[in-house]
Amino acid sequence: MVDYHAANNQSLYSAGGQQTYMEQENDWDRDLLLDPAWEKQQRKTFTAWCNSHLRKAGTQIENIEEDFRDGLKLMLLLEVISGERLPKPERGKMRVHKINNVNKALDFIASKGVKLVSIGAEEIVDGNAKMTLGMIWTIILRFAIQDISVEETSAKEGLLLWCQRKTAPYKNVNVQNFHISWKDGLAFNALIHRHRPELIDYDKLRKDDPVTNLNNAFEVAERYLDIPKMLDAEDIVGTLRPDEKAIMTYVSCFYHAFSGAQKAETAANRICKVLAVNQENEHLMEDYEKLASDLLEWIRRTIPWLENRAPEKTMTEMQQKLEDFRDYRRVHKPPKVQEKCQLEINFNTLQTKLRLSNRPAFMPSEGRMVSDINGAWHKLEGAEKGYEEWLLNEIRRLERLDHLAEKFRQKAAIHESWTDGKEAMLTQKDYETASLSEIKALLKKHEAFESDLAAHQDRVEQIAAIAQELNELDYYDSPSVNARCQKICEQWDALGSLTQSRRESLERTEKQLESIDELYLEYAKRAAPFNNWMEGAMEDLQDMFIVHNIEEIQGLITAHDQFKSTLPEANKEREAIQAIQAEVQKIAQYNGIKLAGNNPYTTITPQSIDKKWEKVQQLVPQRDQALQEELARQQSNDHLRRQFANQANMIGPWIQNKMAEIGRISIEMNGTLEDQLTHLRQYEQSIIEYKPNIDQLEGDHQLIQEALIFDNKYTAYTMEHLRVGWEQLLTTIARTINEIENQILTRDAKGISQEQLHEYRTSFNHFDKDHSGVLQAEEFKACLISLGYDVENNKQKRTGIMDSDDFQALLISTGNSLGDAEFARIMGIVDPNNSGAVTFQAFIDFMSRETTDTDTADQVIASFKILAGDKYETSTHLLPILFFRTTSQQSTALPEWHHTRAPMRCRALLTTCPSPPPCMERATSKVLEMGLHSTSEGEGG
Repeated sequence: MVDYHAANNQSLYSAGGQQTYMEQENDWDRDLLLDPAWEKQQRKTFTAWCNSHLRKAGTQIENIEEDFRDGLKLMLLLEVISGERLPKPERGKMRVHKINNVNKALDFIASKGVKLVSIGAEEIVDGNAKMTLGMIWTIILRFAIQDISVEETSAKEGLLLWCQRKTAPYKNVNVQNFHISWKDGLAFNALIHRHRPELIDYDKLRKDDPVTNLNNAFEVAERYLDIPKMLDAEDIVGTLRPDEKAIMTYVSCFYHAFSGAQKAETAANRICKVLAVNQENEHLMEDYEKLASDLLEWIRRTIPWLENRAPEKTMTEMQQKLEDFRDYRRVHKPPKVQEKCQLEINFNTLQTKLRLSNRPAFMPSEGRMVSDINGAWHKLEGAEKGYEEWLLNEIRRLERLDHLAEKFRQKAAIHESWTDGKEAMLTQKDYETASLSEIKALLKKHEAFESDLAAHQDRVEQIAAIAQELNELDYYDSPSVNARCQKICEQWDALGSLTQSRRESLERTEKQLESIDELYLEYAKRAAPFNNWMEGAMEDLQDMFIVHNIEEIQGLITAHDQFKSTLPEANKEREAIQAIQAEVQKIAQYNGIKLAGNNPYTTITPQSIDKKWEKVQQLVPQRDQALQEELARQQSNDHLRRQFANQANMIGPWIQNKMAEIGRISIEMNGTLEDQLTHLRQYEQSIIEYKPNIDQLEGDHQLIQEALIFDNKYTAYTMEHLRVGWEQLLTTIARTINEIENQILTRDAKGISQEQLHEYRTSFNHFDKDHSGVLQAEEFKACLISLGYDVENNKQKRTGIMDSDDFQALLISTGNSLGDAEFARIMGIVDPNNSGAVTFQAFIDFMSRETTDTDTADQVIASFKILAGDKYETSTHLLPILFFRTTSQQSTALPEWHHTRAPMRCRALLTTCPSPPPCMERATSKVLEMGLHSTSEGEGG
């Protein structure tokens, strides 16, 4: 075997060295067959190309390398595309049979001048995809591309030149090869549009949408050009360089499809030109025959219609005949005249064409010659003569009869219109259901009708005279005229009788209704007040009552009993009113009068009176029951009020007393803080033990709420007030205990004596005017001044608690003004939250801090000078102790003698004062509390 790929550059004619039928591209080498994308494209294209031929033999392939392995379909393919018979294939299933079949096919290909290089039957039988594709490509080159020839170029170059020539006029199309130039799909669409422009709207295609372009071209080719779809648009677009062989195969199908169609079109044009002349002549002959037949048929149908002189009975029918004749002259005949003229023109033209084309002259069918048509037309015009004049004379005759008949119909119609409904009006029994006023109106209306009836007598006589004249003139519709006239006369007689009968009935009924009207008036005068009384009673009996105590419900019960006592008299009035209505019904029934409706003087009916009376009878016991139930409920509510009031009247004062006692305890401060704390806790326990009484009162209050009781005349206390008072009591005792505890903590931490705390508390309570437990800013400021606090010098003058006169003098001497800045500083200490109020605990903290921080040595010496007076020298023994305690707070640094002698000297100092002030006693106590005690038991104290 020889190299298959060398065949691309060698001759594909016979081995004798003849000129090659095409040149293969030099860049096609063996490695490209291994490209998966190209191989995929070749598989699809070659398979589709093979199937486009195999389907002519009724078969196809699915897998190109598998379906050709036995050689059977390969041989069949070659027979189809070549049109020649190959040797009979072997039908065995063995490998040798398959190889023999493939060899027969390869031998046939070689016999066509194709050199098969590197392709053997064994490789095809083994399913070698590369060799199978190469073999199919060789077949395509030989049988599909070899014969292409354009301007002395053949095969691939010829096919490329053909594509370039066909697509040259199209924008965005530049065919330079069989790969990249076809990637956007425009070249395929341009080929189709060039040969079949009606299949593609090329102007709508976009170069930037290749998938749509390719799919459009492939689908149109498959549907209209019988070119199977050999490639997928995605495979072409998704490949950098589409497979050249696949594109060439696909394009060659377009070449063969269009070139074959062009040849067939040229041959068909020649035949059509010859046939067109013959068809035109035949068409002219057929047109002549048809026109002649139609015209003769129309003449045949029209002549009898024109010769008909039978008169019609009515004017309308004769006018319709005249109108039909005029339509014939204006509408139907002119086109036929034109047809007759055109028929003669067509006949002459046809004879001329036949003579010029050396064809025999045209001979119409028998009876359809031009002379036959002229004869029939002459007879038609003869029938027209006199037809119109006959029509006009007949119309004038009928016009006279129609005028007289129309006059009869008009008068009869007017009379019938007037009498329409009159018999029904005269026979109706409307007076039986009419009221008195309506009866009087009906009588007046009847009198007017009688006048109108007399006025119509002349018209009835005229109708009868016209009917007689039509009978004498032998009018064609005389029977209907006579019947109508007879009916009018009979109806006229009946109207006269009914008119008299109705007058008598109306006058009789008028008298009867006058009696009934008097009874109606009496009924209305008595029914109206009685109905108002019942409506008021029902409203009162159904009225929702809201009472809040027993007195109110007892008043309602008394009023209800008074109402019940009036019911017997009311029932008598009801029976009298119903008797009036019964008398009305008796008169109407006796005289056959159907009462038209309700009493004209009132809308109150006997039924409504009875219904309301029954309603009153039902509501009375219901009202009794409701009042008794409400009485029981009010009695129960009154019991709940008393029960709650008894408890509340005890608990309310108890809470108030306890609140007052707690306030008094907090102000008096009897005993030590520990004693006060113990006493308050005992007091708190006694309050907590009182809680069951509050719970019981809550239960009573819950019952009152469930009963919707909103007032209680037995007590001034409400549950909300008591609940708030109880919570305030618990809060107050807890806050008071907490204050005592905090005072103890402050005392122990700051070293404040019981007397100082008492003094502070006394001052605090003195300025707490509203006993709220806190001092407002102005109250606190006054308290500081009363305690001798000098805000300007930031020090405290211990002068004790002032009475009102001293305090007033101090305010005058200080100008009632503490330093604003200093006071603001103090308020920032005692009221850090800026609430504007100072609690007692904050007051104690401030006073203790100020006392401790400002006891300097000079202040202590000054204080002792004030206290000792002329005994200053004696008291100087205490100064080192006080000075040291005041400044260093370390008593351990004092000499031994200070611990043993100072207390006794303090006592001696006190004894020398004729009447020591409380401030001196406090100072001495302070010294003793500071720890100046003797170390020995004998000298302690």
